[in-house]
Amino acid sequence: METSRRTVLAAAAVAGLTVAATGPAHAARPTAPAKELFGTLPDGTKVHRWSLENGGTRMKVLSYGGIVQSLELPDRHGRFVNVSLGFENLADYLTATTFFGALIGRYGNRIAKGRFTLDGVSHQLSVNDGENSLHGGAQGFDKRVWDVEPFTDSTGVGLVLRRVSPDGEMGYPGTLRTKVTYTLTARGDWRIAYAATTDKATVVNLTNHTYYNLAGEGGGDVLGHRLRLDASRFTPTDATLIPTGERAPVRGTPFDFRQAKPIGRDIRAGHAQLVTAQGYDHNWVLDKGPTRGPGHFATLRDPASGRTMRVATTEPGVQFYSGNFLDGTLTGPSGRTYRQSDGLCLETQHFPDSPNQPSFPSTVLRPGEVYRSVTVHAFSAD
Repeated sequence: METSRRTVLAAAAVAGLTVAATGPAHAARPTAPAKELFGTLPDGTKVHRWSLENGGTRMKVLSYGGIVQSLELPDRHGRFVNVSLGFENLADYLTATTFFGALIGRYGNRIAKGRFTLDGVSHQLSVNDGENSLHGGAQGFDKRVWDVEPFTDSTGVGLVLRRVSPDGEMGYPGTLRTKVTYTLTARGDWRIAYAATTDKATVVNLTNHTYYNLAGEGGGDVLGHRLRLDASRFTPTDATLIPTGERAPVRGTPFDFRQAKPIGRDIRAGHAQLVTAQGYDHNWVLDKGPTRGPGHFATLRDPASGRTMRVATTEPGVQFYSGNFLDGTLTGPSGRTYRQSDGLCLETQHFPDSPNQPSFPSTVLRPGEVYRSVTVHAFSAD
């Protein structure tokens, strides 16, 4: 049962693109990925930047952290802007703790006290968020250089990113072989397909941490963006943002996004959970549950530009983070500083702290199994 729940058939994943896509296909012809030197790490390792374009969507991706440095989309008048937060240079990515645009692993989100027990063996992880482990630890997948292979085929244009995480890295058991594929389709959709295998029982929860502002990077806050989430429950947290284990109904709370509403409408409502997290930083339990192919669960729209992003995933949850800890100390490519709620994340995932929460969907991966997860972002403007 565990294997079937964590495995997505390739045919079903491709079919999921049809579910996620909306509107007419863009007329732009695909552009083969282009590579350039972006910078060099202190140890001399070169970091490259890849530029992709297809279906009216443009993207730049770094080999460091698999980071989406920019994501350019047209507005209703055809004017392109970068809608993702990030930095102009490598040095800022090396020191920042915001995870802008990065691939997250081995475990997206938090694990309480950086500890879990699997098959009777206790594992101590890297602790980097108070007493907890966040997004794989101090040197997670976001801080590693990936092997990158470009491709152009019938599915679109894209990049295959590979990395081998050795047994014991950041405290996780097992040698994990990870493959992540970024594809820009002929419709301009951005498809992320994750796959991983292990030689020892371990836990895995991969995601992407792009911060979106559909009005444009550096364009102010996202509180006027309208968000819909097909989720009737969320997982409340304790003071350290670890889930309590409850799956609470959203009805009658600021966490109810089942009908589209501005993000800022209830964010300062004084709800205890919002006070603790300084905004939204919670896992929503998707009504669709885990699925074999990507199922639609979210629609984000910027009324001013007309840009809309629809998101589909195979995952059972999403972490909606409203950029609460952006404090004005970071500057983006636009030259403008990032302040609270200047971007938001929709991190598709299994639930936080699942290794310590038996009632949550399992994140255990065993030898002989294949971890698979797919998320598709479909863009339009009207």
